[in-house]
Amino acid sequence: MNKRNTADQTTTRIKLCGMMNPPDVIHAMELEVDFIGFILSDGFRRSIPLGTFCELDGYVMDGKMRGNSVKKVGVFVNEPFEAVTKYYAEALDMIQLHGNEDDAYIKELRNYTDCPIIKAFKIETQEDIKRARESLADYVLLDSGTGTGKVFDHSLIKEMDRHFFLAGGMNADNVAEAIEILHPYAVDASSSLETDGKKDKNKMSSFVKAVRRA
Repeated sequence: MNKRNTADQTTTRIKLCGMMNPPDVIHAMELEVDFIGFILSDGFRRSIPLGTFCELDGYVMDGKMRGNSVKKVGVFVNEPFEAVTKYYAEALDMIQLHGNEDDAYIKELRNYTDCPIIKAFKIETQEDIKRARESLADYVLLDSGTGTGKVFDHSLIKEMDRHFFLAGGMNADNVAEAIEILHPYAVDASSSLETDGKKDKNKMSSFVKAVRRA
């Protein structure tokens, strides 16, 4: 069932995505963000293999042992069920689907895992919003594409009536205004946190501070 209730939200949550190495994860943990995302499908610049994920997962688990409540989000693009459930599902807190997965895929995936599911939608028209509103996923993520770093037309989602993650070009300079206008459940950043293709601690810190000030 869709979790559409937004009445209990008091603060916008923070997701930092595309973690690729230990310093990224360690700093995200120090910032006490709510979600850390890992790209676990091949073929993308920020993709990491299973072995790297297991290494990074160790740092997250160490933090959790010390009381950090961050949630690990695995991002998948058009993966067969086995790739998600056999190797990753038990180590994840949430699963994000960023491809062409439909409601039938989501129903089938729920037979194999209890992880909450986030379904990403590329937002270009009101029809895209309609599909997101009707999705069977626990949460939806509204984006301009797959890691494009570009902002889409936010006027399309002013009437969104369910929890959503806002992605697509979110950075320290524009995230406060987006939160004030759209009241997302969470904001998601990746490329805006990087310098020369690598996560930048200062940009990560500035983004988190901007969200919390908002």
